[in-house]
Order: sequence, then C-alpha cells, then structure tokens
Amino acid sequence: MLVFLLLAFLCGKLKGYRLRPLMKAYVLYPYFAIELLYIFLQGSVFMGNYDFIMYSAILNNIFLFALIIPIMFFKLYKQGLLGAGLIIAGTFLNKFVMIQNGGKMPVYPSLSKITGYFDASAIQTADSIHILGNESVRFKFLTDYIDVGYSIMSIGDLLIHSFVFITVYYSIKELNKKLEREKIYGII
Repeated sequence: MLVFLLLAFLCGKLKGYRLRPLMKAYVLYPYFAIELLYIFLQGSVFMGNYDFIMYSAILNNIFLFALIIPIMFFKLYKQGLLGAGLIIAGTFLNKFVMIQNGGKMPVYPSLSKITGYFDASAIQTADSIHILGNESVRFKFLTDYIDVGYSIMSIGDLLIHSFVFITVYYSIKELNKKLEREKIYGII
C-alpha cells in the first residue's frame, strides 16, 4: 500500500539515507509496478467502478511475492521472518474477527465518506466479505475502522501491510550501505 511505501521513504530520509538509488534498484521494480497497478485500481473504485474488487486477493498475494525479490537480493532474512510473522498475526486477527461476525468483516467508514471513496450501497455488491458495521458487531477494535480516506483498514491489515514498510525500509538501508562500501573500496 502506498501509505506504507511513503512511510518507508520518510523513515529512510529521516535516518539520512539517500532515496535516489532506489530508481536504479531493479529488484524493487516489480513491487513498484504492482503498486502503480494498485493505485489504478484504487482510483477505479474511487470513481465507482467495482469490477476489479474480485481481483484484490490475487493482487495482495502478488504484492507479497514481489517483496520476496528484494528480501533475497539484499539478504533481509531476519526482516523477512519478522514480516512473515506479522502477516500471520494480522491474518489471524482478521480471520478471528470475521469468524466472530458470521464470516464477514465489519467496516466503519469515516473519512472515506467525506472523500467519496466509500459507497454504502455498493458494499454488498462489491465483495462478499465486508458488511457495514453496527452495534451488534463483536470485537469492534479488530474490524476495519482505520480510515485513511481511500482505504479502511483493521489492526490485522496494519500488521499485514507493515511487511511492505519493513522490506522497503531495509532495502533502502542495505542499498545505501552497498553504495557506501563501493565508495570506500572503489568497487563498481
């Protein structure tokens, strides 16, 4: 997700790492291409076209597999294991709250109503997983209530998508270390 990518860039910049070398890091190109596709799909939903929603689960899996490339290239094995653990924990939390609510994930839109991203009438037709939250929902704190205006996430989703942050941030860090070694030792 774009938020986690931008957060990784921001943290890298705050730590003093250069971001420009990322444009030459071909191992991140598949992830960037998928991110652009995801932005396109978010835009289509924003415009009221829900035809691509059925492919979101596939896209999420492709996202995760695209991040394996920089993990292997930069040897980010510890970070990869941490990210995998967060994905498992996030998936568990999401499945748990769905089981508690009849197999559905309750959604509590707030900012998305203002931006026009959320359409209450389309929630039933867009996918079969989400329902509009109400007072009968169990474990509300685990449902989709974290609204960033173009996406509504749960705590589980945050854990799952933190894998993006971890992988991109540590790729930036390793790329900067590699460039520093090349500068010191004159390795090309």
